[in-house]
Amino acid sequence: MIHHLTGQFTELTPTYMIVECAGVGYMVHISLHTSSALAGQVEGKVLIHAVYREDAQLLFGFSEATERSLFVMLTSVSGVGAQTARMILSGLGPAELVEVISRGDVAALKAVKGIGAKTAQRILVDLQDKMGKDPAFVASPVSGQASSGQNEFAGANNTKRSDALGALCNLGFDRKRVETVLDQLAAEGVDAVEEFVRAALKRL
Repeated sequence: MIHHLTGQFTELTPTYMIVECAGVGYMVHISLHTSSALAGQVEGKVLIHAVYREDAQLLFGFSEATERSLFVMLTSVSGVGAQTARMILSGLGPAELVEVISRGDVAALKAVKGIGAKTAQRILVDLQDKMGKDPAFVASPVSGQASSGQNEFAGANNTKRSDALGALCNLGFDRKRVETVLDQLAAEGVDAVEEFVRAALKRL
């Protein structure tokens, strides 16, 4: 099992990054939280959780142990897969997710695409119990959300809106629906990639 990767960040987007280690480029799926935490860095260490399936071998990366621990606990809940767990951590982030679980906020979890009432209840019941027993979670303090406006990704022909569009389409949302929501958000004054993605996740 791969524990972490240390190398150059040759590409960083809101949903994935490429980490080059000894001449090998690894595609690593990440949440919006990790993308924001690593923005501006050209090299470093990324914690990894590998998911092996018959049809794919996927690497999920995290900037901190707390987020990885929450991701693993989420995927242990019946009905929650790796992509859904990543979407939860993109829409809420580790600190906010802990608060949601602590106060038993079913509505906040139901707002995430693919999470129904029964799954939200299972997440709350399972994670309230597991968070207090997981060594990685207890040992690592939960960091706050990255402040909005700090997650701008460079690209010769990319705008913040198009970066957000690509990220949301990669998460499985319908392109036309995403464009409509992003247009609404732009009209409301949203102008940063992280703000676009996080706000759109609550409307799609």
